[in-house]
Amino acid sequence: MRIDKYLKVSRILKRRTTAKELANGERVYINGRQVKPASEVHVGDIVHVVFGIRHLEVRVLDIRDHIKKEEAGGMYEILKEYKEEVPEEDSFA
Repeated sequence: MRIDKYLKVSRILKRRTTAKELANGERVYINGRQVKPASEVHVGDIVHVVFGIRHLEVRVLDIRDHIKKEEAGGMYEILKEYKEEVPEEDSFA
């Protein structure tokens, strides 16, 4: 399955267009490699998505074309989730 579709079906992202934009913006990785929206994802792959300062890393457990919202969380296992530290700007008061 394409990574952009997987991110939408698994409900990691709400919209497929958002998934495409992130992949085109070099913010989606599969097994440590930067990928494009059409890149294939397989069971067992590690997917890393960067949303601004937030990072999410998951292991793909299942791939389905359609799934109920309540069951979507079973398609992946969260390995890491964190926010980057943003340095505070110096104030010149």
